[in-house]
Amino acid sequence: MLTSKKIIRFWTPLAATWLMMSVEGPFVTAVIARLADETHNLAAFGIAYAFALLSESPVIMLMAAATSLVRGRTSYRRLRNFTLMLVVLVTFSLALVLFSPLFDFLIYDVLNLSSLIHDLTHLTLVFMLVWPGAIAWRRFLQGLLIVNNETRIVSYGTAIRLVLMALTALFFYFHPLLPGAAVGGLALGVGVTAEMLVTWYLSRHTIRKVLRQEEAEPGKILSMKGVVNFYYPLALATFLGLGIQPMLTFFLGQSRMALESLAILPVVNAFIFIFRSIGLSFQEVAITFLHHSREQFSFLHRFVLKVSAVVTAIVLLIVLTPLLHLWYQDISGLSPLLTDLSLGPTLIMSLLPALSLYISWQRAIEVQARQTRHLTISTAIEVLVIGLVMLFLIQADTIGIYAVAVAMTCGRLAANAYLFITNRYSLKLLFR
Repeated sequence: MLTSKKIIRFWTPLAATWLMMSVEGPFVTAVIARLADETHNLAAFGIAYAFALLSESPVIMLMAAATSLVRGRTSYRRLRNFTLMLVVLVTFSLALVLFSPLFDFLIYDVLNLSSLIHDLTHLTLVFMLVWPGAIAWRRFLQGLLIVNNETRIVSYGTAIRLVLMALTALFFYFHPLLPGAAVGGLALGVGVTAEMLVTWYLSRHTIRKVLRQEEAEPGKILSMKGVVNFYYPLALATFLGLGIQPMLTFFLGQSRMALESLAILPVVNAFIFIFRSIGLSFQEVAITFLHHSREQFSFLHRFVLKVSAVVTAIVLLIVLTPLLHLWYQDISGLSPLLTDLSLGPTLIMSLLPALSLYISWQRAIEVQARQTRHLTISTAIEVLVIGLVMLFLIQADTIGIYAVAVAMTCGRLAANAYLFITNRYSLKLLFR
């Protein structure tokens, strides 16, 4: 019988993993903000991070794919080979952009930024070249651990990642040998590589266990073509979703108070991500527990609604009190001017954590029903709405960071609304 206690016990290590990852952003930006030339370095780090996110977009859903598909040695080997191909692809793609004239074109011609931002961003991305490949292999292994009820191991790897990331950042804070943006890139690169290695080491027993397992439902094993057909809508959805950050960076470059908005965006995103991470961690939980039972579905749905209300209340408690000012100025290290400029956009974005939790629930339904194309369409709608709202607000001479806050909230609401409609069809397939 499914209970709240059972869900929480299974979910807690995954939520802790995402919460630990959410600390990365505020910690790194706080270090950068306390090093020389904070505004340019925060802006360059934000741009580099947007590029890194875009490069990893094809691999983000490997955790969900492994949770949904791996049920024995044949399905494991098939998805493992698929993952290794993705590792090569995403690493090569990022290197191609970084070490070709395309990078100059993007920074100078598309984003219209200075040579200083160009150089800082390039150096930062050099240190993050390992980022997409390490994340690909790590997320595949984490999905394998989740489906085998080894969620605690997932959190162990992330704890090591956080410690080594912090030690690297602090070393260069006390020994300022690199610009702040590059310190952030190096710290993230070291952390994610360490997490991948630790996760691989600790998952060896689980891998051997899976290799001994016969497939529970041999008729449902996907061929390599089937894996591609199942996965590419997930990858495309993530690619479109992570493309939001570069798109926002482009619009911010054309906005009022562009440099200040570029500097603020990674800090505000990092704060909101702390609470969004709770929702992001729920997708694999829902995939695991969404069995062919209407009663179990109804219980999970009520659970999601209750947690969404609690998360929203906590965010508003911080946003509507001096705690937010304390976070941005005293902890994150923003100047008084940048802190004051951050408060309004953060209030506008306070609904995003609850919307992220609910969309993780909606996406899990689509993945379990193998209707992954709905994820692509919902993300395309989100990107389109964000782009249109940004275009309108920038033309209306809105301060860049305010335009971002409104656009992101409107986009996520639109994506939730689309999946609310498609879930009705997918649930019929799931429970037929």
